[in-house]
Amino acid sequence: MLGLLLRLLPFWVREPLFIVIGSVFGVRIMYLAVRDEAWVPGAIGVAFLLATAVRVHTVARALRARRNPAPAVSEGGAVSGAVVRSQPQPQPQPQGPAGQRPAPAAPRKEPNAWGQAVAAVAVFAALGAALWLGPNLLPSGDNSSPRAPSCPSGEDEELPSAYTGASRAVTGGQLCEALNRTDLARLLGTPTETATVVSGTSDTALLTDGKVARPEAEVRFDTYTVNVSATYNELSIAQYVKLMEFGEETDVKTLSVLGRPAVLSSDHTMSIDLGLGSGGSGGPVGQGPPARTLTVALDGKDPGGYYEITVWSTSGALPDDGALVDIAETVLPTVPEQAV
Repeated sequence: MLGLLLRLLPFWVREPLFIVIGSVFGVRIMYLAVRDEAWVPGAIGVAFLLATAVRVHTVARALRARRNPAPAVSEGGAVSGAVVRSQPQPQPQPQGPAGQRPAPAAPRKEPNAWGQAVAAVAVFAALGAALWLGPNLLPSGDNSSPRAPSCPSGEDEELPSAYTGASRAVTGGQLCEALNRTDLARLLGTPTETATVVSGTSDTALLTDGKVARPEAEVRFDTYTVNVSATYNELSIAQYVKLMEFGEETDVKTLSVLGRPAVLSSDHTMSIDLGLGSGGSGGPVGQGPPARTLTVALDGKDPGGYYEITVWSTSGALPDDGALVDIAETVLPTVPEQAV
């Protein structure tokens, strides 16, 4: 349909449009071909540029013909002007009085070729600019694109007493602010996703009678969920690894992150069936999807305490270990270490 409409346009409108379109597409495809080192898009780009060059030559030849019109030549090789002179000249017609002489007809002006070409290019450029800049000109209150949720303020949060005893304990809100980054989805390998749920809590570790501070933050995407926690106890990474070896855990890998001892391990999350469809009685706690955890010491000397970065997905898929290391190296340096 678009091709039919373009063919119906006048020559001095249609050809400049084809030249602009061919130039833009040809240059763009050639750029992508060079960037991706692909010869097929390169051949397509060359074809676009060659077709554009042919149209440029056609327009240039038409412009020269309009500027220097040549006399028509008959089949016998004589110009048509000689034939006209050989024919009897028309007799002058009697004219009326000077007062009644008809006014000569105004010469008919032909449309300006350059004006048509410039107008066509300007219209096409305006349409392209509108399509290109349209999304950026929408009002800020437009709800067509989702916005990432913000972390809870935590201003009215009452911290457990364990936080006053930990010299460097941070709150769940501070962990949330460090984790809820605009580039977190890119670090996970899903750059087009936006966080759907963000939370941060300042709680204590289980089975410690509320004596060990353990704040945590969580950011959930459509694909992955990321949880970061800090445990302020006296357990070092070396002791943590020995506990995993004692428990015969597999898929354990020790490494160094930010100059600190660290360990990668795998486990399963927990799933709880609330049983809302069966009278509200909760079901048993089951095994959820697998999770991968990177545990990093709070300090390079590993005196005790650690951060844990855990990633999982409902589908069971996990990013590679490099993604967890990238998150740790990006997020942990932004976590404030200060007394509460």
